[in-house]
Amino acid sequence: MSDLACQLYLISPLEVGGLFPDRLARALDAGPVAAFQFRVKGLDEHEAARLADPLQRICADRDVAFIVNDSISLAKRLGADGVHLGQDDGSVADARARLGKAAQIGVTCHASRHLAMEAGEVGADYVAFGAFFPSATKDTKHVAEPELLEWWSRLFELPCVAIGGITAANCGPLAQAGADFLAVSHAVWGGDEAAGVRALNDAIARAAG
Repeated sequence: MSDLACQLYLISPLEVGGLFPDRLARALDAGPVAAFQFRVKGLDEHEAARLADPLQRICADRDVAFIVNDSISLAKRLGADGVHLGQDDGSVADARARLGKAAQIGVTCHASRHLAMEAGEVGADYVAFGAFFPSATKDTKHVAEPELLEWWSRLFELPCVAIGGITAANCGPLAQAGADFLAVSHAVWGGDEAAGVRALNDAIARAAG
């Protein structure tokens, strides 16, 4: 695990079949990554579980947390390390009851201080803010500023994740503002994944001074 205060949190592309397991292994072997979020859409749970299986094993072999996006039931079925919940994906209390005390439960809080404080009060393990930049993978409905990360990290110990259009070229100010994790997808999977991970980690190290 990296000694840097800010670490990478990889989010999968929507297509995770075919050669993607090899790409994931290559990315994780290229440098420190704290977590990998399994994010697929429009698949039944059986098919999602089939696709997740090799990816989960790759993460476990490298001590990288395997987090399921949106679905508490899929996270439970897989015995995942945790679940990431959007505002409409169920409650932290339900996730905790079904996944156990050790599960890592994250909550999307957009650009809202109120939502983040609520998530912390009900027992989330981390909050996610964004989007900080236009995203290649999701429509940007909420825009967050680095000042939000500064405010959160100054007042609360709960880790925060920055998300949305983050690249090696623009991540420095977010790391400096207090982001504990940088959630990235296209910056890694949109090109050579190993080079992407190395470039992001180099940028984080430069930001740390």
